[in-house]
Amino acid sequence: MKWLQKLYVQVIIGVIIGSLIGYFEPQLAVQFKPLGDVFIRAIKVIVTPIIFLTIVVGIATIGDMRKIANIGVKALIYFEIASTIALLIGLMVGNLWPVGRGINADPATLDAGAVSGYVSNAEHMTLLDFFINIIPKTFVEPFVSGDILPVLFVAVLFGLGLCKLGDRAKPFISTLEVATHGLFGMVGIIMRFAPIGAAGAMAFTIGKYGTGSLLSLGELVLSVYIVSVLFVVIVLGLFLRIAGFNLFKVLSHFKDEILVVFAATSAETMIPRSMEKLEAMGVKKEVVGLVMPTGFSFNMDGTAIYMTMAVLFIAHATNTELTVAHQLTILFIMLFTSKGAAGVTGGGFIALAATMPAIGVLPIAGLTLLIGVDRFMAEIRAATNLTSNIIATLVVGRWVGAVDCEKARAVLDGEIVPEAPKTTKIDVLQPAE
Repeated sequence: MKWLQKLYVQVIIGVIIGSLIGYFEPQLAVQFKPLGDVFIRAIKVIVTPIIFLTIVVGIATIGDMRKIANIGVKALIYFEIASTIALLIGLMVGNLWPVGRGINADPATLDAGAVSGYVSNAEHMTLLDFFINIIPKTFVEPFVSGDILPVLFVAVLFGLGLCKLGDRAKPFISTLEVATHGLFGMVGIIMRFAPIGAAGAMAFTIGKYGTGSLLSLGELVLSVYIVSVLFVVIVLGLFLRIAGFNLFKVLSHFKDEILVVFAATSAETMIPRSMEKLEAMGVKKEVVGLVMPTGFSFNMDGTAIYMTMAVLFIAHATNTELTVAHQLTILFIMLFTSKGAAGVTGGGFIALAATMPAIGVLPIAGLTLLIGVDRFMAEIRAATNLTSNIIATLVVGRWVGAVDCEKARAVLDGEIVPEAPKTTKIDVLQPAE
């Protein structure tokens, strides 16, 4: 049965098995948590070196700083447009569909201690700290901490440095490219265990939080899922259509990666594999290397939708009136806090905890209402974030003319099966005069 050999089929089976174990044997299911954690940790070991090497090799092969700046600026423009639309849609739906109204929760009776850890982390999450932390204290620090933006900073500088060396850098860059393919090989080995990791993650989620909490706040979970899916289909689908691609073909091509992050609730785990598939589709290495990593700090559309809808849910549930001015303030603050929480464990909660005090009317203790179902919403957040950044890479790549459209469409149509990039000798362009 060849269909059983497909990764997405194996992941779906793993998710179903994990869900059944979580439902019927919750105490046993909680013990399966290490399976998901080990898989995520194994992938994250490879994320930072792959990002570093991909960016360095990509920039070194461009050899033109103006082209690099062009990619970076257009990527940031796209990120801000997409993130702002996501926030606006979340606010609009939260007002038209007042999820939480009728719960009548009394903030005084809520256990604020349950979210004290997130609140304390939020106190140290400022926009200034976010920008300062982009620059690491040492060269090796970002590789130890796993923070993506400092890795991006070091890689860009190193790549630009190699540009200035011209022909002298060719042998070294060829060595770096060989190392990159070796790391991609490691990803392929680890991905064989994705179904087991997905089963463990789902078993833990269902066993730990149960279907009771899901049913009690099911309307909130349902609303976040519906809005996230519609955002991908309508908004991101429109962006892709303008770029000349079909959304459903793109989703089908990346279904393995989307399913894995949905189960594991960690979008970062599929950055290396998604980058490899984008390159194999015909997107140039420098675009993939710059847009994908940056997007996981500046283009968290799934998190943006969740944050706005969660804030309005807390307002409705606690009978707190939010004026238009309050909501515009929320929108403005979240443009920054959604970025500042990138890559932080419990980032969605931390971003909310950083946003709510700035508004001055919402009770921080209202976050406790979300604890029981946050893990379920983390699944769609992760899947939406990964999907949005895959699409961002295609759109920005098309915008800067760095996509082999004929090859990309052939891959998406199934006319050719892309192979993993092969190690070949590369030519380094001379820096622009």
